[in-house]
Amino acid sequence: MGAARQSIVPESSPKRVWSWACFDFANSAFGTLVLTFVFNTYFVKVIAPSETEGTTLWGNTVAIASVVIALLSPMLGAAADAFGWKKRFLVVSTAIACVAIAALYFPVKGDVGWGLLLFGLALVATELSIVFSNAFLPEIAPREKHGKVSGQAFALGYAGGLLCLFIALAGFLSETADPWFGLSKEGGQNVRTTNVLVAVWFAVFSIPILLWVKERKAPQHPDGFFKVARQSFGRLADTFRHIREYRQLFWMLVARLFYNDGLVAIFSFGGIYATVVFGFTFQDLMVFGIALNVCSGVGSLVFSFVEDKIGSRVTIVISLIGLVLPTTAALFLTTKAGFWACAVVIGIFLGPNQSASRAYLSRLTPEDKANEFFGFFAFSGKATAFLGPLLYGQLVGIFDSQRAGMAVIPALMILGMVIFIVKTHPIKPSDVAG
Repeated sequence: MGAARQSIVPESSPKRVWSWACFDFANSAFGTLVLTFVFNTYFVKVIAPSETEGTTLWGNTVAIASVVIALLSPMLGAAADAFGWKKRFLVVSTAIACVAIAALYFPVKGDVGWGLLLFGLALVATELSIVFSNAFLPEIAPREKHGKVSGQAFALGYAGGLLCLFIALAGFLSETADPWFGLSKEGGQNVRTTNVLVAVWFAVFSIPILLWVKERKAPQHPDGFFKVARQSFGRLADTFRHIREYRQLFWMLVARLFYNDGLVAIFSFGGIYATVVFGFTFQDLMVFGIALNVCSGVGSLVFSFVEDKIGSRVTIVISLIGLVLPTTAALFLTTKAGFWACAVVIGIFLGPNQSASRAYLSRLTPEDKANEFFGFFAFSGKATAFLGPLLYGQLVGIFDSQRAGMAVIPALMILGMVIFIVKTHPIKPSDVAG
């Protein structure tokens, strides 16, 4: 299981915990407005030549970005652990994300390459910032509270996405009122401005974690880039060689390779599916996004009080069952009401799945390898994350049917759930690293 180390009690305080959780509040606006409900639909329906081609291109871009994230996350995580650079990496990735998101204001009809390049950069930078934020969890709360802290952070995140969506709906996307600031609806200016809103939101609400969550390890300054790279790859190779010693963690990461693909596809294509199959307007999408965020926030909050009692593993299994059933049903439904019912159930279990996965990993993570293991966590979420969006986009292109693409989602979740149930067991003290 690895050499025993002296455990360091996290410096836990409400200010540090809520400052850390505020980063979920900050970055969730990107997932809600750019990735899931507004810009993705705008790209498919307006920027791209056709809805079918737009869906395929969007899926390919998410796939490529996922591969980049999978390659960068463990290496940068190793560097952050080795040199105490978690905070500086968080600052840089957040800054790049905010700039790239704001720049999504500029692509208009026909600017396919420009729009996808900026979106891909924003996605990579946002996901990397989340890696370094997640790695602070072992430092701000004791292991027995990781489920509650992680769950409440996800609930706060969904509240952030919801509030930002409300502002976008009221100020820029209303079908009956003029957009704020004298903006025009011509050329989708009002829709494109929501990207600027997301960028400002992300930047402002990232301030608490940057100011009040300090990194335990003091930054080091090695001589030269190649030394950094060599030591980072050395730590990464060592962790990879020994990661199978952490049996629970290893199989959780393997299972997550697949079930998280389903989540990525939901986030990437949920709004597109609702628009193309059920004829949702932008107004419908906003209401849909609000409802989904409310359900996800409530689910995360409720399970934050339950998870530490029933365990992260049980929570993951329950949430996967709660996601597989409605995504399967959505393949066959033909009415908006039926789709709405499925979406509500999906929303309830989205947050608990993500929160419990983060808490499960944090409980098994060696304290001196937090960034590195959360880098592998990101790797497990992205190494095959191209598969869901790629298959979705390709199946839509082949069959000219969004339903054909949607079939990928429950299939991947079922595969991940089976691996997780068969290969893991409830965490015992001997499983806990450190």
